[in-house]
Amino acid sequence: MNNIHSNPLGVFLALAFMVSMGRLFWWMLHVPPAVPYEVAHVTRTVGAVKRILVPLVDSEYARRAVELACRLGTEQKAEIILLAVLEVPLASPLGIALPETEARLNNILAQGTEIVNFHHLPCRTRIIRARTAGTGILQAAAEEEVQLIVIGVRPRRQVGLLGSTSEWLLRRANCELLIDRQPV
Repeated sequence: MNNIHSNPLGVFLALAFMVSMGRLFWWMLHVPPAVPYEVAHVTRTVGAVKRILVPLVDSEYARRAVELACRLGTEQKAEIILLAVLEVPLASPLGIALPETEARLNNILAQGTEIVNFHHLPCRTRIIRARTAGTGILQAAAEEEVQLIVIGVRPRRQVGLLGSTSEWLLRRANCELLIDRQPV
C-alpha cells in the first residue's frame, strides 16, 4: 500500500489554486449591469479625443482654457496643442517681420506650456500667421487633425454675447468646440 504523505507546500499550492479558480469563476459569472447605448457612446466619443487645440491670448481666461483642456485630456493622455495666432493686417504681407509681437506670443505659449507640463501631458506650440484669429484657428485645427478646440472667452456683462472669433468658430468649426466663459 502506498502511503500518501501530505506535503505542506503541496497543500498550500492546492488551496491557492482552488481559491484562484473560485475567484475566476465568480468573476466570469457575475456580469456587470448593462450600460445604456447613449452612455457607452458618449463615453467612447469623449475617450477618442487624442488632440486638443487651445488658442491663446494673454489673459486669465485663456490660461484657464489650457487648464480645462488638460483636465479633459488627462485620462486619455491627449496631446495639447497650444496655438497663438499672429493676426497680420490686410494692408501688410503675411510674411512681414513682427519680432516684438512674435516675442510676446512666444511668452504666452511658454506660460501655457508650463500649465500643460504640470499635468504631464504631451504638448506642442505653434504660432500661425493669419488675417483673422478665427481663420488661423481653423487652419491649425485642420492641419493638426484635432478632435476638440477649447477656447476661453472674456466674461461679458450681457448674457449670451460671445466674442466675434468665438461666434465665428461656432458656425464654422469641423470638430468639437468647447467654450469656457467664467462667471462675471
